[in-house]
Amino acid sequence: MNNYFIILASGQSKRFNSKNPKQFNIYKNKPLFKHSVDKALKSKLFKKIIIVVNNKKLIKEKFNKNVLIIKGGKERSDSSLIALKFIKKFKPANVLIHDAARPNFTLKLLKTLIKFLKKHKAVVPAIKSKDSIKYKIKNQLFNLNRNNSILTQTPQAFKFKDLYDLSIKEKNIITDEATLFIENNKKVKFISGENFNNKITFKEDIEVKKIFYGIGFDVHRLVKNKKLYLGGVKIPFHSGLKGHSDGDVILHSVIDSILGAIRKKDIGTFFPDNSNKFKNIRSSKMLKPIIQILENNNFYINNLDINLICEQPKVTRYRDKIVKSLSSLLNLDKNLINLKGKTVEKLGLIGKEKAIACEVICSISE
Repeated sequence: MNNYFIILASGQSKRFNSKNPKQFNIYKNKPLFKHSVDKALKSKLFKKIIIVVNNKKLIKEKFNKNVLIIKGGKERSDSSLIALKFIKKFKPANVLIHDAARPNFTLKLLKTLIKFLKKHKAVVPAIKSKDSIKYKIKNQLFNLNRNNSILTQTPQAFKFKDLYDLSIKEKNIITDEATLFIENNKKVKFISGENFNNKITFKEDIEVKKIFYGIGFDVHRLVKNKKLYLGGVKIPFHSGLKGHSDGDVILHSVIDSILGAIRKKDIGTFFPDNSNKFKNIRSSKMLKPIIQILENNNFYINNLDINLICEQPKVTRYRDKIVKSLSSLLNLDKNLINLKGKTVEKLGLIGKEKAIACEVICSISE
């Protein structure tokens, strides 16, 4: 296993608009470049991992002896060559070169690249363009065939000697190592890249979406001669829930959790229990205007976690029907809705089957 991994992290990040170069900005709770280091270490595929930077002082982390930090050059191609010259003394068989601005590649991609290096001198991941592409020469525009256009990614894998020899001869600035092989009429093996392995270029590329949470809770007493509704589903049971409306504790809790997440007070503000207008109203009708408020404020639901607290009826018997109903009412994928049944060990009104309660946590984003 004579593989080496070079991480290029010496760019100036002019388009990123930040005090520090983008590769040292925090992304998913750690510096951007560190995602690549951690994945390379976790893979256990490399003898050495080389981080190429302009300023070593910007790296605050402590790494083991197999992670080496060196100073890069003015251009990306300069840094790449500096790193190749540095590892030459180790006599590597293979080298992978990666841009620190691509933190979302997988370990599977690393393994695939090295696998294909057994029969090829250059292996490069690529994806097809999702956009229409125009190419400009002077003042003339040309349409490129999208089906014949590919977008190359990193890491890119090479037999060390072949890449080193081409890099030494190269006089022009290049944007990736695959260019060296293509311009010198050398064969490149292209493999399927990963759509989420995007290069982070602008600050908004790593801005984490705002997430808000809301908690909903409701409890109603069970009474004879009333229909029982849970999550918009009519449940066969000896009693229903007493309330100004149909008493659907699941939908009431969902409503309150959404209102909490968007900071719009509570269910009683919109549906006061002293108003005849809402007497015996179905809770599904109460939910509709709340969803409209959510959408009007440009929010969407990430997920719902629901605890239905009762001795009877058993949630397992009706879980699928209730989740399907909620999915339809909320226009939310059913896989984003979790419904759990909880008992109170025969304690209190709920334990004596005289009441049902529900609590909901809702997560939303802009």
